[in-house]
Amino acid sequence: MEAYNSQVNQRIATIASHLNPSNHSQTDGLLGLERGNCRAKGGSTGFKMAILGAAGGIGQPLAMLMKMNPLVSVLHLYDVVNTPGVTADISHMDTGAVVRGFLGQQQLEEALIGMDLVIIPAGVPRKPGMTRDDLFNINAGIVKTLCEGIAKCCPKAIVNLISNPVNSTVPIAAEVFKKAGTFDPKRLLGVTMLDVVRANTFVAEVLGLEPREVDVPVVGGHAGVTILPLLSQVKPPCSFTQKEIDYLTDRIQNGGTEVVEAKAGAGSATLSMAYAAVKFADACLRGLRGDAGIVECAYVASHVTELPFFASKVRLGRSGVEEIQPLGPLNEYERVGLEKAKKELAASIQKGISFFNK
Repeated sequence: MEAYNSQVNQRIATIASHLNPSNHSQTDGLLGLERGNCRAKGGSTGFKMAILGAAGGIGQPLAMLMKMNPLVSVLHLYDVVNTPGVTADISHMDTGAVVRGFLGQQQLEEALIGMDLVIIPAGVPRKPGMTRDDLFNINAGIVKTLCEGIAKCCPKAIVNLISNPVNSTVPIAAEVFKKAGTFDPKRLLGVTMLDVVRANTFVAEVLGLEPREVDVPVVGGHAGVTILPLLSQVKPPCSFTQKEIDYLTDRIQNGGTEVVEAKAGAGSATLSMAYAAVKFADACLRGLRGDAGIVECAYVASHVTELPFFASKVRLGRSGVEEIQPLGPLNEYERVGLEKAKKELAASIQKGISFFNK
């Protein structure tokens, strides 16, 4: 009977550590179970990651999909509202990652300590008629606060930044890390994977191919004309008419607006963004594991152009970005598009830096 009671207490403590991380010191002391020792079977060899903004439209499906990733051993879910419910829900999934929830600013640091990867989808979504710049003042402040926590609690973590406008929030994050003395350009990545996912999908539709067989490099930034699909470099090699190039470029650049308008006030691209974020996070985790040949597009501190930040293909590894690849040969249409992209991108980068310095 005593052994049975011990097993029951152990199970109760395990559940408590998942759902009430802020109470772990009391519970663990009573039941002799350290929360840090709670590990789902098979999960202990993976990485620790946190999602900041886990209760939002992107955060919830992102958290669910990351719970399914065998490379994740510990999954911390942070938000200013609703994380207890999201945590309880996702923690019931029978996969290896141990899920813990953190609610409110007072628990941000606890959510971040010891993390290998931090994904930030936090912020307000776009609504009809809004541009990504309309989101700027709200989301810029949120990103600044969260990155201050990262600089303090897990300065060596890989940071995947989703919060829009990415063209400006990544420079803000860089300035926060520089001020804290923790900036490592290899470890700060703006997530532009949704542009690549859309490009692969739309090009596959035109060519009549399976989307997963298509690879379209998308460079520049993550808004409007700064999104530059390099259709001359599509794999498998193919050719397009000028009409197809115009159609594809426009649709890829305005894919976000297409979703915002279709949702008619009910939000922006959340499900496809979560899918793209997970695809990119998985690439980062495989890089951390030491897998070779992991190449994806991302918006990073870069010398590919004269701009301080630019999205292009990067090779991922144990330290984050291990190589920034050149743009490769561009045709005339792409060269014109690049100049347009750089002009707008320069203003967005400066906007982020000015926000930090004001």
